[in-house]
Amino acid sequence: MPFSLRPPRSLRHRLLLTMAVGVLAVQLIGNLIWAVQLQHQARQELTEAATQIAGSAAEAIRFFRALPPNYRPILLEQLREMGGTRFFVTVNQHPVTLRPIQHEPLLDLVTETVTHTIQRQSPERLQVAFAWPERLPVSDEGATVEDLPENWVAHTLLLQPRPAPVLVIQTEIESGDWLYLASVMPDPYFLDSHNPFPPDRLLLQVLTLVVVLLLSAWVVRWLTQPLAQLAAHADAFGKGVGMGPLPENSSQEFLKTAAVFREMQERIQRFLDDRERLFASISHDLRTPITRLKLRTELLDDETLKADYHEDLDELDMMVKGALQSVKDTDIHENQTTVRLDTLLERMAHVARLAGHEVTLDLAPTTLIARPLAIKRAIGNLLDNALRYGDQVEISLCRQADLFHLQLRDHGPGIPEAQLNQLFSPYTRLPHGKARNQQGMGLGLSIAKNIIHAHGGKLVLRNHPAGGLIAHIELPVPTDHTLTAASQGGA
Repeated sequence: MPFSLRPPRSLRHRLLLTMAVGVLAVQLIGNLIWAVQLQHQARQELTEAATQIAGSAAEAIRFFRALPPNYRPILLEQLREMGGTRFFVTVNQHPVTLRPIQHEPLLDLVTETVTHTIQRQSPERLQVAFAWPERLPVSDEGATVEDLPENWVAHTLLLQPRPAPVLVIQTEIESGDWLYLASVMPDPYFLDSHNPFPPDRLLLQVLTLVVVLLLSAWVVRWLTQPLAQLAAHADAFGKGVGMGPLPENSSQEFLKTAAVFREMQERIQRFLDDRERLFASISHDLRTPITRLKLRTELLDDETLKADYHEDLDELDMMVKGALQSVKDTDIHENQTTVRLDTLLERMAHVARLAGHEVTLDLAPTTLIARPLAIKRAIGNLLDNALRYGDQVEISLCRQADLFHLQLRDHGPGIPEAQLNQLFSPYTRLPHGKARNQQGMGLGLSIAKNIIHAHGGKLVLRNHPAGGLIAHIELPVPTDHTLTAASQGGA
């Protein structure tokens, strides 16, 4: 399966991710530029310093080569006691074996520069290397820096406050005599000073990133919290829950959006009220002329014609009653409150068992925010259908992630797959349903679906592989905002 990066779905997380990536990118580019410049500057400075040291070393080599051999010990004694040179100097019969510092590009640059500079002036055998002063050998007899008097090396080799790399130059000034020169660089701790990412700089980078992210988190929260409140108000409005006024201390753009949202709420509410009054009024007013027509039909002498009129009028009367029932059941005027759905199902199952039906339950404790009578009517319609056509019903209720899942399974004949979606249309009845219930109008499933949708849920019908029909309901788990609003509304 190919790997793909998906951006976070939350606006808050997207903004934080953008800020974090932006700051990291700026720091990375800045550090890269800084490292390149620092490396170039370090190489240039070290090349100049190495050239100067190499020049001094070349002069010392020429001087000791020109000095008579019997005068060399005297001069070395004077240099050790009185100083006056940047090198610690000694003469050995063989080159001293060192433990050079490995894998340091800056050290390699210095040794190469010193080697090339000295060899141009004195092409004799030459060895150049950096070594740490700890147990640094200074003679072919095995003596180390620690064995020397402090005043011999105090002015040439830096041992305190912490050791620095020592540059050791060895060259053969004549057969059997090797001149040993040791010194530190003009900047003894150049390896640290030219490190592009010292600990203090990394700490500063981390602190900068943390501060920027904290400020970004605060700003993003300040920007997105009103949007979350607006979404909660929109969701509550869709479910008929009052959430109070929106905050008025936010940005100007949010205040404009909130004002438009309030106007939209008012227009939708006026439309719903007008639709309800109009539909109920028309349906109610139609019953009077239908009754008059039935009375006038009784005056007809033709029995066949009278029966035809009665059949048409009965069908029309059933449609009007169904319309009134639909309005009554789906537009129940009650406030949303907390409902223990598992307790409600237990009561409904108890009533069904008293009527002689077989109902099995598998319920998890569930608290729902709903209109109690409406949700009871919706589930009651589904349960009545299941008991009427399936005799035995199995009910299960559980929670998965942010949804409650309620299933009612009967053991009836099921429904043809092609006709499952048609059952939610008003006045739709299948042949086997008409055979079992002559008085039904085909509104139960339509009403149940409308009520479930009004609660932000979903109702799906499907056949069970072993036979029977499953009514599957998904309802959203209430949020803290909804619970608070529902409790205030219930109070």
